[in-house]
Amino acid sequence: TRLWLMDKDRSTGLVDPASLRQVAFDEELYECGVSINREYDTPFCRIHYSSLTTPTQWLDMDMRDMSRKMLIKEEAVLNFDRSLYVCKRVYATAPDKTQIPMSIVHRKDLYDEEEEQEEGDTTTPPAPKPTMLYGYGSYGICIDPGFHKLILPYLDRGMIYCIAHVRGGGEMGRYWYEEQGKYLNKRNTFQDFISCAEHLVDNGFTTPSTLAAEGRSAGGLLMGNVVNWRPDLFQAIVAGVPFVDLMNTMCDPTIPLTTGEWEEWGNPNTDKFFDYMLSYSPYDNVRAQPYPNILITAGLYDPRVAYWEPAKWASKLRTHMTNADENQVLCKFDLESGHFSASDRYKYLREKAFDQAFVLSKLGLAETPKK
Repeated sequence: TRLWLMDKDRSTGLVDPASLRQVAFDEELYECGVSINREYDTPFCRIHYSSLTTPTQWLDMDMRDMSRKMLIKEEAVLNFDRSLYVCKRVYATAPDKTQIPMSIVHRKDLYDEEEEQEEGDTTTPPAPKPTMLYGYGSYGICIDPGFHKLILPYLDRGMIYCIAHVRGGGEMGRYWYEEQGKYLNKRNTFQDFISCAEHLVDNGFTTPSTLAAEGRSAGGLLMGNVVNWRPDLFQAIVAGVPFVDLMNTMCDPTIPLTTGEWEEWGNPNTDKFFDYMLSYSPYDNVRAQPYPNILITAGLYDPRVAYWEPAKWASKLRTHMTNADENQVLCKFDLESGHFSASDRYKYLREKAFDQAFVLSKLGLAETPKK
């Protein structure tokens, strides 16, 4: 997310397009936005700002001279030292030559001195490291490179954390979503994520045996396609409340959210949409092949992704996977929560700890983190 300004003539109410300018910040990767300012008559615009290495800050920007005043320097995060971490942007190339941005963060001491990169090389690491690749890619929602304290257990155990800004999201504008990532172009989302994973492997960031991936809800649809299309690329997958039984859900208008969702995926009562949706419905495309370790979570009272979707998917995966003696498909149900996990913050943290313990155990990293 970026902030842009344009001058407006108060007498005519017209804006001057030539005055368009971006509000600049020091870091390359960040997220920012306009926050609530309850003073009506004020020259100050309140802004929130964070990055993958900077906890959330709140600032007042004086619209008269663009100067900024810090209100809250940083959200308090226990035992966090931002100087220990570094983030950067890399790009993967999709089969249609589209450049897919990725945001990467890791500890500065991830690499030993003898592994240090050559001077000027900011994109290619010297040795593969365990990596978590996160994606969503639907509804035009931006997955910004803001601060997420829940990824610190990964980073402090020597992992790289990467966000794939795939088509279907809104990171590169409405075109990234409306024209490239929905309806009959939805498969771009899944191919983009695979291209990102391939880039990380081909350029030495990680290996398939040390690469994990995560997505929730519509991001679970992404995970469902990833494991069907390229199960060999990943060691572990976390699919949270995954939307995986696309055809049965979208063909049943009695389900409360179904008809509204036709605006995202298409109306299956139309042949062209039916056939296209069927080609990427995760449940319908499970087949006999090896699958990575998969953790599936669900909530009994989820109004968006009914609990039977992940249950059916888990059962079908277990039936068809040809390496069940090596890898696991775990299905964890919460009998009290809905789509957004537990409302009890401590229970929510325990759920996150479970997810991360699964990933760390499969990547062989379940030891004490760095301080």
